[in-house]
Amino acid sequence: MSATPTAAALLVWLTPSMFALFLYGIGQGLIKRYIGEVSPARFCLYFVLAKAMVNLSWFFTHDHPPLLSADGRPFLELGVLAYIIDGTGWILYFESIIAGPITIVGTLSAAYPALTVLFARIFLGEQLGTLQYAAVALVIGGCLGLSYSPPDTEAKIRSQRWIPLAFLALICWATSNTLVKHAYSFAEASEVSLMLCNTIGGALSLGLYGLLKGRQGAHSAREYLHSFIPMGMMAGGDLGVIVASRYGPISIVIPLTGAYPVVTLAFAALILKERISMLQYGCIGAIIVGMVFCT
Repeated sequence: MSATPTAAALLVWLTPSMFALFLYGIGQGLIKRYIGEVSPARFCLYFVLAKAMVNLSWFFTHDHPPLLSADGRPFLELGVLAYIIDGTGWILYFESIIAGPITIVGTLSAAYPALTVLFARIFLGEQLGTLQYAAVALVIGGCLGLSYSPPDTEAKIRSQRWIPLAFLALICWATSNTLVKHAYSFAEASEVSLMLCNTIGGALSLGLYGLLKGRQGAHSAREYLHSFIPMGMMAGGDLGVIVASRYGPISIVIPLTGAYPVVTLAFAALILKERISMLQYGCIGAIIVGMVFCT
């Protein structure tokens, strides 16, 4: 087999993965910058709006299988279910932040790619080479290190319910990623149709959460701008993951796209003028080495 087809096949899913990595990283950096101005529930509300604009624009401008086809119904149903579960994971994550220490919850949330790799091995039969597993471990370990911050001794822990909430969020995200990959094995599977599923699933989970908890109070143009821009980037990142998940191994796609803290850290250093520690430099190095050997 020649090297050219292999390289071309790699770029088919690696390119949208890197696109998602960049958008997620900048989006998270902007959320970090404006989180004091906008509540998490309000961010969810704008996230659903951004998803609808990005996904539906793509959906109506690209060819896709007929939605009402009986053969394609299982794919659409599983796709919507996957993104309801994904949205539920975000709700559980936000609720765990409210109840528990953000320093621990934030670090824990960076571990969801590890569960995705495990679920893909168990339920999809997806196997990587030994070097690739070691590389994925480097990426995930580096992300955990970047997400760590010293505990805030003055932070108040309202209840211990943040522990099951945070773990359930990880399970939801890993389950959603596994279901998305499985959905592509169904008849009439299409990344374009899956973008519609992403919109519907997000509206039925994050949308309801945002309406219940985020619609109270005044909505200013400044808040809308500071919310919609990062949420639009997050929605664009989701689009990249949807495409990459179809053509690439989910055991690598999710750890790669989940390495966005590298981009967020660069954004924080350049724009927010935050200092990068030696631990963070080491984590960045581990992630970069892992990303190279993953592929």
